Amino acid sequence: MTSATEIDWELLRERAREAMAKAYAPYSDYPVGAAAVVDDGRVVSGCNVENASYGVTLCAECSLVSALVMSGGGKLVAFACVDGHGNTLMPCGRCRQLLFEHSAEGMVLDTVSGFKTIDEVLPDAFGPRTLAAYAAEGGAA
Repeated sequence: MTSATEIDWELLRERAREAMAKAYAPYSDYPVGAAAVVDDGRVVSGCNVENASYGVTLCAECSLVSALVMSGGGKLVAFACVDGHGNTLMPCGRCRQLLFEHSAEGMVLDTVSGFKTIDEVLPDAFGPRTLAAYAAEGGAA
């Protein structure tokens, strides 16, 4: 488990701001950038990419997770997200679930109310660890 004090949060926020500057947000005019530290020390980032058909817009967290998978995978240990002014932004519920799916246990997020773990921002989450525990108990009847 990574603690908040082990992370260079200013660097992570700067990487999120760099990603946000590349956002494609012509419809909402609300660019978002995200950056995360991976368990092997890499930093991955992403930005939102909007679409005229709003339902297929990609959020910054989706872009980040795609970069994670395309660059070799791993588990996220620390995460920061910023809006178009560079201010800290809290991921929505859908994005919290997406991040949980790819998080190391105890992943730390930079939130508008301070540093929190993934379990604090998505309590009682369902994900890969739930499925692994179920399989270890003998799986389906």
